Formats: sequence, C-alpha cells, structure tokens
Amino acid sequence: MSYKGRYIPTNPYKYKGNPNRIIYRSLWERKFMKYCDNNNAILEWGSEEVIIPYLSPWDGRIHRYFPDFYIKVQQHDNTIKKLIIEIKPKKQCVPPKSTPKRKTKKWFGEMKTWGINQAKWKYATEWCGKNDMEFKILNEDHLNISYK
Repeated sequence: MSYKGRYIPTNPYKYKGNPNRIIYRSLWERKFMKYCDNNNAILEWGSEEVIIPYLSPWDGRIHRYFPDFYIKVQQHDNTIKKLIIEIKPKKQCVPPKSTPKRKTKKWFGEMKTWGINQAKWKYATEWCGKNDMEFKILNEDHLNISYK
C-alpha cells in the first residue's frame, strides 16, 4: 500500500522552496521529512526541488529527474555538506534476476525500472560531483532514524 499526503513543517524557514506545497509519496519520505525538519544539524532541506536531466536507456531521450531530497548539513566538525537523497525500497536498489524461469510482464517492468533508476543515479552522481554535493540512496534500513 502506498501512502501520500501533505507535510506541514514545524520549522518552515529551513525549507528551500514553498513550505505550503510539500508532498510525500511514502511513509519513508514522510519520516525523512520529519527528521530533516526537526534535526538541528540539518540547516536547509527541500523535497523534489532539484532537477537533474538524464538520458533514459528506455527511449533514448532526455528526461528530468526530481530527486526526493536536497539537504544541507552541518557536520560534527562544523563543516557544511550538501547532499541529494533518493529514497527507494531496498528491492529496487538491486537488479532483478537476469534469467528468470519465465520472462513475465512483472519482470519486464522491473527491468525497465532498474535501467531507468541506474541512469538517473549515474547522472545524479555526476551532477552532484560538478556541484560540490554528494548523492546518496537510502532504503528502509537507513530510515530507522530517531528524532525527538
């Protein structure tokens, strides 16, 4: 089951973008939003506010990728780090079985999703490298974060 809704920040001044238009598309995204909003080390954050062009292996055309999050973090040594964060289910972070017993419609869909995600992540990594940022993919295992 998929959950989506509108997130209302406690600290709207930290949000980069319109704080009245924050939409989450999963409970994992909502959990991360709450973490960003309430964590003092997160100086600034945004949801789908960055656009990265990428070449799709599926149709050979340029598309626009809107990564889930942008965050600006003050680290323990007081340096500032900027990251682009993508939140994905763990099962989408590994390639589908390359030779299943039957090549079903579901398998073809998984292969398409995997190929497109790989392209998005490659372009995001390159884009971040050129913009003094880091690209990270988080899954449900990473989101066992605690906050007050």
